[in-house]
Amino acid sequence: MDVPASSRAQSRRPSRFRAAASCLAVVTLLATSVPMVAQARSAPESFADLAEEVTGAVVNISASTTVEARNRTLPQLPPGTPFEDLFEEFFNRRGGQGNGGSDSAPQRQRRSNSLGSGFVIDSSGIVVTNNHVIGDANDISVIFPDGTRLKAEIIGKDSKVDLAVLKVKSDKPLKAVKFGNSDLLRPGDWVMAIGNPFGLGGSVTAGIISARGRNIESGPYDNYIQTDTAINKGNSGGPLFNMEGEVIGINTAILSPTGGSVGIGFAVPASTAVPIIEQLREFGETRRGWLGVRIQNVDDATAEALNLGSARGALIAGIDEKGPAKPAGLEVGDVIVKFDGREVKESRDLPRIVASSPVGKAVDVVIVRKSQQLTKQVTLGRLEDGEKQATLQAPSTETPTVTRQALGLNLSGINDELRRRYNLKDDLKGVVITRVDPNSAAADKRIQAGEVIVEVSQEPVSTPADVTKRIESLKSQGRKSALLLVANPQGEVRFVALSVE
Repeated sequence: MDVPASSRAQSRRPSRFRAAASCLAVVTLLATSVPMVAQARSAPESFADLAEEVTGAVVNISASTTVEARNRTLPQLPPGTPFEDLFEEFFNRRGGQGNGGSDSAPQRQRRSNSLGSGFVIDSSGIVVTNNHVIGDANDISVIFPDGTRLKAEIIGKDSKVDLAVLKVKSDKPLKAVKFGNSDLLRPGDWVMAIGNPFGLGGSVTAGIISARGRNIESGPYDNYIQTDTAINKGNSGGPLFNMEGEVIGINTAILSPTGGSVGIGFAVPASTAVPIIEQLREFGETRRGWLGVRIQNVDDATAEALNLGSARGALIAGIDEKGPAKPAGLEVGDVIVKFDGREVKESRDLPRIVASSPVGKAVDVVIVRKSQQLTKQVTLGRLEDGEKQATLQAPSTETPTVTRQALGLNLSGINDELRRRYNLKDDLKGVVITRVDPNSAAADKRIQAGEVIVEVSQEPVSTPADVTKRIESLKSQGRKSALLLVANPQGEVRFVALSVE
């Protein structure tokens, strides 16, 4: 049984998207007629030849997990209760304990089963599927179209992109398929899927590419292919083919109110999957590049405040003290616009680009700092080694209490009383916000009392006078916005652009 895509992500918030087993709200789409392009390729007369060529490499995945079932204890009923015998018989029949039963009685085991799809990529017995198809299974079988069932071992798996690589042993070479270049796909291209919908066995469906680069908030590297090819419960882990019989995607999730296909399915692109599969085969684990920064998106107001010209890039909101970015000279407030020769159009592009870069590689990072474009060279670390590193916190000192108003905020210098009142981190430095006007732009941006302004337009502030002075300076320069670096009481920072007009 497939699981929701939202359960595979960091369950920080509910997702509208589910794995191929699940269901959610869907929007009705109205089709409109458009003129046919004269040079467009017509639909194939049949997909039969293509299906016959590749079906032998598509397999069903059966995964079983053995878990301990809790013993049930019969409620302590008073002697002579009319239903005492009935309860005793009911619980004993199910392996539970009656009154006076031993607490040390052995627990029963229960098996949980799931079905999905996969495909062979190497005739020696290498099989690819979704991580959520196998989960924590301790018994995995791969079932071939001719009915052959082979036990599988896990070579490696990756929950962030929902991939798993399995190995089976066969007496003969297996039919295998190869990956194609998913970057060449265009919306409207024909594709074909083969999988195990609803446990029926190998089924073929066809459709077109609906869109590329979809972000369904299932993980940090979302870059899905959207297709109207029918993807249903049990199709997860199966291949999405182009018309040359190459795998250009791995079917992973659908948007549906019923668990059945409504023409909105999502596949991991081959360009994303192949490097991960290669790492899992070689190392048994992923080895992603790591920059050691915390980023946020650049909106129009932030772009204006930073004099970027247009909203682009990834704004550095924090730097890991032990990460590769710090010794390379990257700073909070820098906007990364290009990484290793690849343009960073928005913040979500950067994690995907960095993660796909080799560990230990020296890369050029182009940044915009105070309206100047600079290039820094960074030697990438390994993400898996740095995931538990704490975010860098700014040093601090105490300042006297002085209160002022600016931008709809009441501001005070940090003192011991305010530090206790708002439970501020001991080393947090800046100007504390003691009140937010509910009708102000600051309230709309969710600034709250107890937060601390660390910088104004990339200049450190330690007193309310520093804040008002910087704002007046910005006004005199004809600037429309002030970029605040705001920390919560725990010291976690973010950038907020506020109008100074």
